[in-house]
Amino acid sequence: MAIRLTKPDDDSAIYVYEIPVRLWHWINALAIIVLAVTGYLIGSPLATVSGEASDHFFMGYVRFAHFAAAYIFLFGFLGRIYWAFAGNEHAKELFLPPIWKLSFWQGVWHEILWYAFIAKEPRTYVGHNPMAVLAMNALFVWPSLFMIITGVALYGEGAGYDSWQYTLFSSWVIPLFGQSQDVHTWHHLMMWVIICFIIMHIYTAVRENIMSRQSIISAMVSGWRTFKEPLKK
Repeated sequence: MAIRLTKPDDDSAIYVYEIPVRLWHWINALAIIVLAVTGYLIGSPLATVSGEASDHFFMGYVRFAHFAAAYIFLFGFLGRIYWAFAGNEHAKELFLPPIWKLSFWQGVWHEILWYAFIAKEPRTYVGHNPMAVLAMNALFVWPSLFMIITGVALYGEGAGYDSWQYTLFSSWVIPLFGQSQDVHTWHHLMMWVIICFIIMHIYTAVRENIMSRQSIISAMVSGWRTFKEPLKK
C-alpha cells in the first residue's frame, strides 16, 4: 500500500484530515504508549533492587517520563479541541457526534451489522463512519478528559498546596472521590478503558482498510481519502 503526502492521482480523492489533526493523532499515540507503560509501572513497581537508594533512580525516570508525556497529552488535547472549531467539518466529528439525528443512529446500526459480518456491503463515508464517531467520543474523548482531570489532581498532591494543580484540581477532585487512593484506582482503571479502545481502533482501522472501498490508514498519514469506486454524492 503506497502512502502519498501529496494529492493522489485520483479524481475521487478528498482531503479529509488536516495537518494539525494528523500531527495530534500520531504524537498523541506515542504519548499514550509512554503513559500506559509508565503508569502501569507506577501502579505496579518492579521489585526492589539491592544497594543504596541513591544508586538507583529507575522509578524517578519512570515518573518523569509519565509526567512529561502527560503534559504533551494535556496540551495536545486542548489544541485538538481548538482545532475542532478552527478546522474543517471533519475535525469536529470526534467532539460533536450528531446524536440527535435518526440517520446517525441508523448508520451506527448498519456499522454494527457490518462489523459483525451480517451486513454484506459497507457504506462509504468521507470522514469517520457513525459508529467510529460514537466510539471515539464515548471511549476516548471523555475518558481522556477524565484522565487529564484526575491526573493533574494527583500531580497536585506532590506539587504542593500552593501549586496551580492543587488549587484548580486536587482541592475538589480528591474530596469528590473520597480520598487520594480512590482517585489512583479510577485513574488506573480508566487507563484500561483507553487501552481496550485502542485495540478496537487498530483492529477496525486495519479491517476497514482491507474490506471497505476507501483508504483508512493512509488517510491519517497523507490527509487524502481515496475510494475504490466513484463516491456517490
